Amino acid sequence: MVSFLEFEKPIAELEARIVDLRATASVGDINIDGEIATLEQRAAKLLADTYAKLTPWQKTQVARHPDRPHFKDYVAGLFDNFMPLAGDRAFADDQAILGGFATLGERKVMVIGHEKGDDTASRVRHNFGKAIRLMELADRFGLPVVTLVDTSGAFPGVQAEERGQAEAIARSTEACLKLGVPMVAAVVGEGGSGGAIALAAANRVLMFEHAVYSVISPEGCASILWRTADKASDAATAMQVTAQHLKGLGVIDRIVAEPVGGAHREPVEAIANLGAAIEAELESLGSMDADALRTDRADKFLAIGA
Repeated sequence: MVSFLEFEKPIAELEARIVDLRATASVGDINIDGEIATLEQRAAKLLADTYAKLTPWQKTQVARHPDRPHFKDYVAGLFDNFMPLAGDRAFADDQAILGGFATLGERKVMVIGHEKGDDTASRVRHNFGKAIRLMELADRFGLPVVTLVDTSGAFPGVQAEERGQAEAIARSTEACLKLGVPMVAAVVGEGGSGGAIALAAANRVLMFEHAVYSVISPEGCASILWRTADKASDAATAMQVTAQHLKGLGVIDRIVAEPVGGAHREPVEAIANLGAAIEAELESLGSMDADALRTDRADKFLAIGA
């Protein structure tokens, strides 16, 4: 069952009517197939029309949908021979970042990503972790790096600062920029603050159609500017957090299409779309040597806002 968002209530009502009619048809002799088909067409059109004109705040809600694919789903759907690697040799193994050797198509890669978790217990564990070591390992073995970004932002608590989180984010960003191998990052849900850029300072940055990417959450921005999180919708619009805005600003390089109604409705299709886009970008970077890749990466980020 799909979990409907607040702005999807009219769609939910139609879907509920369809379910009720199907239940009625299954126990009676009345033929209502025509009425069911009409309602299905209306629901499909309403879904397509709704998602064709989402506001930035609505896209933020879609990006946060609990049923969107997680890192483990992308690994299962896109990569073969995944060999997870643990530990950062700095504090302890942190489940916020998962990664390891894998095969994408015919290409061996290092895949790294945020894992939000799919239940309360796992979400508590997932804060920020070990990307630097994995990127350095990829560089040593000449493997392209693929990162999957999905985080609301770095954990702002005292414990994180005590363990050097700010420096870890800065060093992770530096590690991205220093890589002598191709790097492709994909924002698949939320791309929040330093927790995102630490994995997204790549040669090519891709972004799902309904993902969001910003320096602060809309609620955080609203709390600073208006002293209330109730203005989050206004903040999302002002910050231009959507893939469409960011492509125009040169912050990202490619928008990856999602199935109608978002990646959470057809995760297999969404994952396949992302895989094709990543492979295409890796292919385009394959002929560049280490110096050219570093220069390309530096030029890309220095040009933003110029």
